[in-house]
Amino acid sequence: MKKFSKQERSWMWYDWANSAYSIIITTAVFPLYYKAVADNAGVSSVDSTAYLGYTISIATFILAMIGPILGTMADYKGMKKKFFLFFFIMGTASTVGLLMVPADNWLLLLVIYTITSIGFRGANVFYDAFLVDVSSKERMDDVSARGYGLGYIGSTIPFIISIAVIVLSQMEILPFSSLTASRIAFLITAVWWIAFSIPLIKNVHQIHAIDREPRIIVNSFKRLGQTFKNITQYRAVFIFLIAYFFYIDGVGTIISMSTAYGTDLGLGATALLLALFVTQVVAAPFSILFGKLAKKFTAKKMLYVGIVVYTIVCIYAFFLDTVVDFWILAMLVATSQGGIQALSRSYFAQLVPKEKSNEFFGFYNIFGKFASILGPILVAATAQMTGSSSAGVFSLAILFIIGAVILKFVPDAETYNADQNKTIGHSS
Repeated sequence: MKKFSKQERSWMWYDWANSAYSIIITTAVFPLYYKAVADNAGVSSVDSTAYLGYTISIATFILAMIGPILGTMADYKGMKKKFFLFFFIMGTASTVGLLMVPADNWLLLLVIYTITSIGFRGANVFYDAFLVDVSSKERMDDVSARGYGLGYIGSTIPFIISIAVIVLSQMEILPFSSLTASRIAFLITAVWWIAFSIPLIKNVHQIHAIDREPRIIVNSFKRLGQTFKNITQYRAVFIFLIAYFFYIDGVGTIISMSTAYGTDLGLGATALLLALFVTQVVAAPFSILFGKLAKKFTAKKMLYVGIVVYTIVCIYAFFLDTVVDFWILAMLVATSQGGIQALSRSYFAQLVPKEKSNEFFGFYNIFGKFASILGPILVAATAQMTGSSSAGVFSLAILFIIGAVILKFVPDAETYNADQNKTIGHSS
């Protein structure tokens, strides 16, 4: 970490901070808790998984609708941090709110989860956009990948504590139920998220921005319209976004629904939590490795590696039958999960004009979030039609294939930046 600047390190620490939410709320403890609450209310296993998928789609749709305009407004001086803090407070406060939902009210639980999801993902839009303020284009792949690696390492600490509390409560060593233990895990998530966000809040500031002007909201809509009008100037950016739309859909869906899927296969809570913990540990060095290999082979080629691995995951899931199969699947995901997300973030940051980073990361958000609507619906609908969660996961393979085909038409970031510099030089 010493080779990175104070701003780069502070920015990376937010990956460490929000990683607790990613593993405990998005992936592991909350889905298990929700399944238990839904079961208490008499909801069938397949239906409860479908309802979770629909809820994820609703949350991401809301954020996708407001993302671009919020990003455009945040490009004005002094606005990026304000928007980040708004969603950060929304996410952390509503995460605490999960503790207060009755143990049989699955619908209210999903409502509160929707708010936490909007807060978490909304804060990430502006966090990702801060990458252009803390690092140079030459260092972005490494900084982004190191951030993801740090996040995976950091997530293991609150996750271990949460697993310990849940397991000890199940063994009746602790004097409360496993549902109460899950609520404690939600509290741990909020505290961890808040505590380790302090370096970013203190040390990371918006550098690239446009001057404030009257009627910010009206002018933000005008700027957004101008970007669409001049879309041919940013052809590489938008082709990348279309490719990203498809392949990140499968990634996000597998992450957010993996625990519910494992539960439907009959895997116990302890086995699932252990598998997810090992996945986090394995993912950390592979995230960093993706960043290093991107320097040697280019980020685009490493994105293809991730897409191929995830396609294999979808196909393998269709034949999943034993606990060993689930472990193999989890380890395959671990090798590419962080790398494909980290390099997508840095690849995009290298393509966009810095002074419009928030606006373009708003588009990055809307493409990613609309993708997150399609994936869960695809899994949910396929699972309900076939009666098989495995068939739902298998259906995601088509999204990775489409994404790979479109990505072929996106130039390497290095070539694109060189061409842009030549264009600027000629025009000046």
